[in-house]
Amino acid sequence: MNPEVVLVVITILVALIFDFLNGFHDAANSIATVVSTRVLSPKLAVVWAAVFNFLAAFILGTAVAKTIGRGMIHLDHVDQYVVLGGLFGAIVWDLLTWWWGLPTSSSHALIGGYAGAAMMHAVVHSGWRSAPSVIIAGGWYKTLIFIVVAPIMGVVLGLGFMTAMHWLLRYKAPQQVDTWFRKLQLLSAACYSLGHGGNDAQKTMGIIAGALYTAGFMSKEDMLANWGHLHWPIILSAHAAIAAGTYFGGWRIVHTMGQKITKLKPVGGFCAESAGAITLFGTALAGIPVSTTHTITGAIVGVGSVQRFSAVRWGVATRIVWAWIVTIPASALMAGATYWLIHLFQH
Repeated sequence: MNPEVVLVVITILVALIFDFLNGFHDAANSIATVVSTRVLSPKLAVVWAAVFNFLAAFILGTAVAKTIGRGMIHLDHVDQYVVLGGLFGAIVWDLLTWWWGLPTSSSHALIGGYAGAAMMHAVVHSGWRSAPSVIIAGGWYKTLIFIVVAPIMGVVLGLGFMTAMHWLLRYKAPQQVDTWFRKLQLLSAACYSLGHGGNDAQKTMGIIAGALYTAGFMSKEDMLANWGHLHWPIILSAHAAIAAGTYFGGWRIVHTMGQKITKLKPVGGFCAESAGAITLFGTALAGIPVSTTHTITGAIVGVGSVQRFSAVRWGVATRIVWAWIVTIPASALMAGATYWLIHLFQH
């Protein structure tokens, strides 16, 4: 078999492994609230989340995938080894933070890894001064801005929804409210899982498209337009991988998200998931690659703050924020080192 074909197959398989780990690592985003409020058992919750992660393939389009595939890194600086280096950097960071129980962003690990490997490619071939030239500034501006904006949107919407529910239901018996929102939380969890699948699976789709382009299986016109005849195989494989990862779950992070930040009741879980879902739907349709982890964490903090600010465990929240800050540079360094080792091995 042609070595180039073998390499692209390996690259796609590694991309799908990352996508699986993304679902595994970020399962907490979709199910932490519904598990912590005991609306669903962990086993049923992961099935529920996995199904809607997959169904997002048919609902939320490919705008985020196009941003990742062609809007962040100049394709002239991308080859198969850049894609592999970026994926390995993201995978290593994901596994480390999963082990530490930190709900960091797989999305930011991926784009950080992709950028780090591409910059190292430029360094190896053209010197240190060429490294910044790989970056498409426009694509990064909105991504970096939404590192801050997405969790703030989650906080504001979560706080607003929870305040409105307190006012609307102030004369209702707590047991009655609890019964209503146990049912409604199934809907909010489904919507959040759609947003999660529509945002996170698309990032892997963009990386796969980049790999196919560098191998000559996609033209630049396909990348810029409609992805050509490879459109649906990419979409379905990415969504299937993230759904499978969600099914197998990541219980260390579920515990952090669902119990350590603040104590949730069904009405709080509903408000947090609804706030997160609205944010993710809007950004996915606009083609802005945001972190589902940042979004739901912000929403949970907003919901918890309605009771009193002391209801939020700020020490845990601060630790999570620091992990967010270092994700892109850490994964970029790991990916850059991986590309450099590949380059050494080749020579």
